[in-house]
Amino acid sequence: MKIINVHDKMQKNYQYELAAPEGQDFAPDFTPELTPQQMLEMGVFEGHYLTDCQDEFPRSWFVNARLSKTTPDITQNYFGVKSRLSLNEWQKRGWIIGPDVRGWFQWYCRYYYGRRLPEIDSLQIKRWKSFKRHKAQILKNCYIGDIECRKRQRQALLQWAYNPLF
Repeated sequence: MKIINVHDKMQKNYQYELAAPEGQDFAPDFTPELTPQQMLEMGVFEGHYLTDCQDEFPRSWFVNARLSKTTPDITQNYFGVKSRLSLNEWQKRGWIIGPDVRGWFQWYCRYYYGRRLPEIDSLQIKRWKSFKRHKAQILKNCYIGDIECRKRQRQALLQWAYNPLF
C-alpha cells in the first residue's frame, strides 16, 4: 500500500493510504460520470481549486487542466460562469467533512485516487447522489443538446462529476 503525504497551503502533515487501485473499487451506488482528470480538463472551480496541491495526485491529471495559478478565473470554467459558493460559506453550512478541507471535489479526488474512509465516503456519496436533482431540472426545462440552457446548473453538475453535456 502506498502512503500519500500532504503538505500544501491548506493542509500540512496529513497523510493517507491508498487502499484501492486508482479509479476502481468504488461503492456500488457511486457511479460518477467523469474522472477528476476529465473535470479539470473541462474546467471547474474557476481553475484555481487544486493549484497548490498537484503533487498529491498523478501528474497526468494536470497536463491539460484548465488552471489559473494566481486567482480564480471564471473563464477557466467550461461554461464561463461562476457556480459555487466560497469556502467560507461551505464551512458555515457544514459541508467540509473530515480531512478534506477543500470540500467535495478534494474528497472525490482522494477517493478516485484510492483512499477509503468508510464513514466519510458514505456521507459524501449521499451528497453526490442528492446533487442529481439538478440534472432533472435541466432535463425538465431545457431542450436536449441546448448546453446554453441553465449554464450555472450545468457547471455545478460538472463540479460534482456529472456529465453536463446532454
